[in-house]
Amino acid sequence: MDTLTGRISNRIKEIRERLELSQEDLAKRMGISRVAVSQIENGRRKICTEELIKLSRIFNVTTNVLLNLDEDIEVVFEKSKKQKVEKKNEIRISVPQKNIEKFKEVLLYILGKVGSKPNIGESVLYKLLYFIDFNYYEKYEEQLIGATYIKNHYGPTPKEFIKIVKEMEGKDLVKIQDKYFQYPQTKYMPLKDPNLSKISAQEQKIIDDVLLTLSGMNATKISEYSHNDVPWMTTEEGDVIDYESVFYRTAPYSMREYSEEEDI
Repeated sequence: MDTLTGRISNRIKEIRERLELSQEDLAKRMGISRVAVSQIENGRRKICTEELIKLSRIFNVTTNVLLNLDEDIEVVFEKSKKQKVEKKNEIRISVPQKNIEKFKEVLLYILGKVGSKPNIGESVLYKLLYFIDFNYYEKYEEQLIGATYIKNHYGPTPKEFIKIVKEMEGKDLVKIQDKYFQYPQTKYMPLKDPNLSKISAQEQKIIDDVLLTLSGMNATKISEYSHNDVPWMTTEEGDVIDYESVFYRTAPYSMREYSEEEDI
């Protein structure tokens, strides 16, 4: 969408997804229908000034952030309710603390299951997290971790990973610099078990399925595998990968195709 309405629509959708809000959640907070939110994000419905102001309050950003379409948005983690989200000449949005905690518990779960495998370094972890997030979103149209994934040459990279792991080092996990064959490798080993009350049975099944299918791959193999997934293929280098693109997946990536076969 090249029109101003279209670009504002994309900005609204981008911020909503980075804040882990579903269209239903946003609709309730705005006092409109989910269909109306979908139409706004697809550029089929113009947003009025009153709704723009309401969105700025929900997103905890100024209206300038919503209208300044040429600047990137940086993810920052909430430390307190008083933290300012925007600084001069810099657009930033907060990742809610509850989503950071979910990321930590899922990461500890993954490391407890497969972290000791010699092939499971940082690069492989990135792709495992990506497939967990995108498979869950495709199947249930809801966020699991809901991390922000950037497309780069080596595959999807979760933007929040480094900051979250830095918070976890020494108390939740330990970082190990190693080698896998002749290549340098960064590994992580858990120092405690995950809090399974934070991970539902439905979420755990998706995680387990991804680990069963992909955790045996080395960094090169899983990177090549991710490069054939539609969300990665349809994203420009350096851009955020859109969760909505999972609905255009083809076999063998599509979760919905698998579920249809199981019902036969």
